[in-house]
Amino acid sequence: MTMPALPPRTGPRPRTGPAVPHEQLTQPSPPHVREQLVRWMSTQLPGTRTGESEISLPGAVAVFLDEFPCAEGAVLLPPRLDAELGHVHVDGSLHLALPLADQAELLAKGWGERHPLYSPSVNVVMLYAPRTAEELDVAHSVLDASYRYATGRERAPAHP
Repeated sequence: MTMPALPPRTGPRPRTGPAVPHEQLTQPSPPHVREQLVRWMSTQLPGTRTGESEISLPGAVAVFLDEFPCAEGAVLLPPRLDAELGHVHVDGSLHLALPLADQAELLAKGWGERHPLYSPSVNVVMLYAPRTAEELDVAHSVLDASYRYATGRERAPAHP
């Protein structure tokens, strides 16, 4: 299960910090875009719950597995590695867990970067903050891929 091909990201990459905490320093999401992203995360990923991140800076909203166990072989975010599949920061950027093929797509198309502590046991990539409705659609696609990786399940289609 890999995510659909992403379009290339337009414009220059945002500046990010080189160390922990790993933050996006330029090109934040407009507040209404971040609000839409948090609302989508809170309602469109069955069997999950949102809450304060266990690892990120204050204000980060995380998605946690709630009703499903972590899929066999999936490595999620520290500290537990089996519960938090991602979080959105106050600037709109996200840290999330993805399989290697999806990471490669994200990096190749300019949508994000690896976390400074990235390793086999720290499977964390940054998705740059969505700036527009079109970029919000990309964030949904990447979050959906993280969800499928974490749960081993397809997300049920949203009802109108």
